[in-house]
Amino acid sequence: MELPNLCKKKLIPAQEAVKKIKNGSRIFVGTGCGEPQHLIRTMVSEPSIQDIIIYQMLSSTFGDYVNDPSFLRRFSLKLFFISLKMRQAAFEGKIDYIPAYLSEIPELFYSKRIGLDVALIQVSPPDQFGYCSLGISVDITLAGLKSADMVIAQINPNMPRTWGDSLIHVDDIDYFVYYEEPLVEAIPSDKNKEVIERIAFYVNQLIDDGATLQIGFGHLPNAILPYLSNKKDLGIHTQVITEGLLPLFEKKVITNRKKSYLPNRAVASLCMGSEKLYKFVNNNPMFYFRASEFVNDPNVIAKNDNFISISSALEVDLTGQICTDSKGYLFYSGIGDQVDFIRGSRMSKGGFSIIALPSTAQKGKVSRIVPHLSEGAGVATTRADVDIVVTEYGIAELYGKSIYQRVIELAQIAHPKFREELINEAKKKHYIFPDQLPPRKEDLIFLEKYKYNYTLPNGRCIEFRPLLPSDEFASRNFFYSLKDSTIYYRFFQKKKVFSREMLQREWAKIDYRKNMTIVGLLQKGRRKEIVAIGSYAMSDVQDDIAEVAFVVRDDLQNMGIGSFLLSVLEGIAKENGYTGFMATVLIDNTKMIHVFKKRYPHARLKRGFGGEVEIFMDFK
Repeated sequence: MELPNLCKKKLIPAQEAVKKIKNGSRIFVGTGCGEPQHLIRTMVSEPSIQDIIIYQMLSSTFGDYVNDPSFLRRFSLKLFFISLKMRQAAFEGKIDYIPAYLSEIPELFYSKRIGLDVALIQVSPPDQFGYCSLGISVDITLAGLKSADMVIAQINPNMPRTWGDSLIHVDDIDYFVYYEEPLVEAIPSDKNKEVIERIAFYVNQLIDDGATLQIGFGHLPNAILPYLSNKKDLGIHTQVITEGLLPLFEKKVITNRKKSYLPNRAVASLCMGSEKLYKFVNNNPMFYFRASEFVNDPNVIAKNDNFISISSALEVDLTGQICTDSKGYLFYSGIGDQVDFIRGSRMSKGGFSIIALPSTAQKGKVSRIVPHLSEGAGVATTRADVDIVVTEYGIAELYGKSIYQRVIELAQIAHPKFREELINEAKKKHYIFPDQLPPRKEDLIFLEKYKYNYTLPNGRCIEFRPLLPSDEFASRNFFYSLKDSTIYYRFFQKKKVFSREMLQREWAKIDYRKNMTIVGLLQKGRRKEIVAIGSYAMSDVQDDIAEVAFVVRDDLQNMGIGSFLLSVLEGIAKENGYTGFMATVLIDNTKMIHVFKKRYPHARLKRGFGGEVEIFMDFK
């Protein structure tokens, strides 16, 4: 439909349109990169407009005015999320913040709990049937315009037309202002590249091909995306399409083919990026834009199997509480979409959530993993909701674990220089035992090269990696799962109790070089259980000989696991200067002797005392 064919009374200049706004009005302004910049600037420049309350999700243009006293006398900004441009103003109390889950904001409008007199929005030119598109800004904009008494729309030919629930007919708009201008762009800056690469390395391990992803607001989740380029057939169901997703679409890493709900469609509410991204979503049927009450509804999210939510945080305390919207008493961002997607991922079949954050802030001066949240900091995500936390130092799995276990998991992925302090603070709060040993003060990224997979005859895969402090409970369960005879062959005694103190000593003495312990883990439901443990340590015989021992769960014996574990330990031992192994075995433990002799045909056996035999094995 050509613009001249619109009712002449509707198509008016911006100066005339904003004069329709009465003093004291409550105005909704379109969100994010889709905000009507020309309408905003014109409204602010009209001095007759007074005592206005503005409601907006993500604000950009108003950032140019928040330091002007005359603006602040005339306009009161109430934001559901504090963008970078508005952060300092929030710190100084110049704007107001409304904490709310994104999925529930539209109902605040529909129910008139937040009444709206006017909606200022931006749309594409109408099509031949009179339908304009909200383009890259559907989220709460649809609810805002439907709930307002008067709708003023800026028609901008640069606004993409998007598929989904993004259309509004010209009959539902009171006034039109035609004005062409570039859309707001949101181009992320590169920072902390080394930290991002390491966090992305761990996140990458958690994401399987075919998973459906949500990428939260913020720099870090978006920065992780380029490191997922090795994945296949990912799907998208997210609040915002960001710049980092574009290369994954172009490389067909994201295909949406494997989605169980709305397959072949990337579901979103917003798009924030560059002009190139906006052109990519323009009239692209792959993208399905819906309002926030749909996209962010946990019940809708849960219809996606294998759904993974990736978001960030400002702080995580040792019990798993997450702060996202404030630094102490200073409001910093917003609750946004995190809780909606975390709860949706929990309900998803095979789904889970990831909180990714750097281990430190202020150039390494403070830890982001803290004994307790900062004074004034709000709990956006409760300790009962959090699932997995990732820093550049590793992965902490918290869901279903006790406070004691959470402390160990989180201290383990904190920056090495803060680990002992965190453990000491946890002791003061009686979160852990008084004799708890802290994780090593060392960057253990080098342990990543000591990860291996072994496929069983039935096709199931056992993952092997070095033992960590957080394995205390899993190793306890492993030992208690063994038969008495297996325990006797391993420890040369009828051991009945595997105490916490014993297990602590086991991991505390490991330096991952001269002493090493490798565990094998098998998936069972949503958790992994230890099914094999192998260790070596410097022997008393000579410095370049290590004493080796291992044990495999009874139902998995005779499947080659012991031989595989022995080869893994040998490779690591060689790297660390050992030339051979020795082992002490009960003489009637023929299975173990066979494993050693099979790998080391020239092994030397020496009869010991009490029915034991010492086996000496030189590396090839």
